[in-house]
Amino acid sequence: MEQKWKEWLGKIKFVRSLRVRIFFIILVSGIASSLLMGYAVLRNYEERAVSLRTAVVQNQLLILANHLIHYDYLQSNTSETINAELEMLSNLYDGRVLIIGGDFKVVRDTYGVSDGKIMVSEEVIRCFQGESLSKYYPELGYIQITTPIKETVKVTTNSGEKETVVVRGAMLTSISNENIAAIKDVMKHNVFIMEVVLTFGIFAIAIAMSKAMTRPFERVTEAISAVKAGYTNENISVSDYTETIHIVDAFNQLLSRMRVLDESRQEFVSNVSHELKTPLTSMKVLADSLLTQPEAPAELYKEFLEDIAAEIDRENRIINDLLALVKMDKTAAELNITSVNMNELLELILKRLRPIARKRDVEIVFESIRPVMAEVDEVKITLAITNLVENAIKYNNEHGWVKVILDADHQEVLIEVTDSGIGIPEEALAHIYERFYRVDKSHSREIGGTGLGLSITRNVVLMHRGTISVSSTMGEGTCFKVAIPLNYIV
Repeated sequence: MEQKWKEWLGKIKFVRSLRVRIFFIILVSGIASSLLMGYAVLRNYEERAVSLRTAVVQNQLLILANHLIHYDYLQSNTSETINAELEMLSNLYDGRVLIIGGDFKVVRDTYGVSDGKIMVSEEVIRCFQGESLSKYYPELGYIQITTPIKETVKVTTNSGEKETVVVRGAMLTSISNENIAAIKDVMKHNVFIMEVVLTFGIFAIAIAMSKAMTRPFERVTEAISAVKAGYTNENISVSDYTETIHIVDAFNQLLSRMRVLDESRQEFVSNVSHELKTPLTSMKVLADSLLTQPEAPAELYKEFLEDIAAEIDRENRIINDLLALVKMDKTAAELNITSVNMNELLELILKRLRPIARKRDVEIVFESIRPVMAEVDEVKITLAITNLVENAIKYNNEHGWVKVILDADHQEVLIEVTDSGIGIPEEALAHIYERFYRVDKSHSREIGGTGLGLSITRNVVLMHRGTISVSSTMGEGTCFKVAIPLNYIV
């Protein structure tokens, strides 16, 4: 059972191949076309042969009909000339001729079977009405022709004499189609041979064309495999089809994105290494300084140990921010969504940050437009808002202010954090969410930031399917606007 299942899966995979599908489309189309062509040739020959044979016989029958009138054969069938013509015609076409008089009685039957009998049929009646008919019976093997026997007579009317045609009798002729059938059989044999030859030719053409038509896709695969194996990192180009151009363009865009991500990763690793190494270097210098001064006073030991503790705290903050950022990069399925009173949450966050603000003589103002309830991850949202407000405090001027506004519409909760700080240069606004990016590195180091806060904040907002925007004026301040759906979107 398992073997049959594997074979079935193998067949499905085989059928799903584009090359196989193209092969079968060309093969089936070619064979169907050759069969239709063969059928059309045979059908056209048969119709043409029957038409020509009927035309020839009808001409001869018209001449015979004139002879019948001339020899008054309908009244007396003893004319040896007419009888000879009838026998000759019958033998020539391996058929049968019936001469029917005006009373529908058979005057002469070349088979000698129906002499003197009444012959009434649709064809005979229509023939007496002046119609000349022919009908082909391929399954019976003969062609039937009805020919009216006409005589031109003069009729006296009030306006004088005039000629009119009168039907005196009818000829019902049946001729064999053996010759046509024999030639058709020969042609059918030849057509069959031609179809077999064409089938082999179409088979070869289908293989060649399917291979040629799928070759560009193979080149795309080879080029992608070369990039995957690391042999090249350049954009690929296969412009044979519009489809391959679209595939290659999409891959090149993906490749460009991967290059950017790889560069970002390398830069991130470099920045992490640098950020983690800096506090360690400072601690090493301080420790070495103490070791080279064995009789150093206690005050110096205390000062250096305080500096070492500060560097340890700094290292701890970097590691904690890195761990938080890693968690932000995971799927949103890890969010712990609850219904949160955003007014109370912001008041609690600002209460915790006011001591930091008082140290820098920065006033924090909270403006709540309306009560807001939102479905969010309380821990992560707290972290994001804390980072925004803390940055507004750290990068502010003395005697400055930070204003936090909470509002909502029927879809989103809106949080605005504005400060009177130093501002952000316009060229730096596009990079502030990058990891470890700092506008003023020396000032940031004095403040003690890790360069990860805004990156964490942006990830939190995106995990909640929200948006974050920034506007800033140098020397006047900065404003961050966050919009998060009131109801969490799965």
